[in-house]
Amino acid sequence: MTKADLVEKVTALGDLTRRDGEVIVETIFGSVIGALQKGDKIEIRGFGSFRIRQRNPRIGRNPKTGDRVEVPAKKVPYFKPSKELRDLVNPGEAANSAASA
Repeated sequence: MTKADLVEKVTALGDLTRRDGEVIVETIFGSVIGALQKGDKIEIRGFGSFRIRQRNPRIGRNPKTGDRVEVPAKKVPYFKPSKELRDLVNPGEAANSAASA
């Protein structure tokens, strides 16, 4: 699904113009990005959580030449799906884990 597909879904939900749908989707994405830039954690119940993880500096290799390359420390966004989302994506596993409990 693309961002345009998401805008179409939002627009189809009610009496909204395409522009209204774009504003809604952009606002949600902008809010998530802004919170991550500030270092905040975003938790959407039933969907999952977004947070920033710190990667330490390391020595890598250039795959073309084999030379050693220093890779600096950096922050990367990380998404952890909720149990509900995992169960919806893997319905057979949810039934098996409930039966074994």
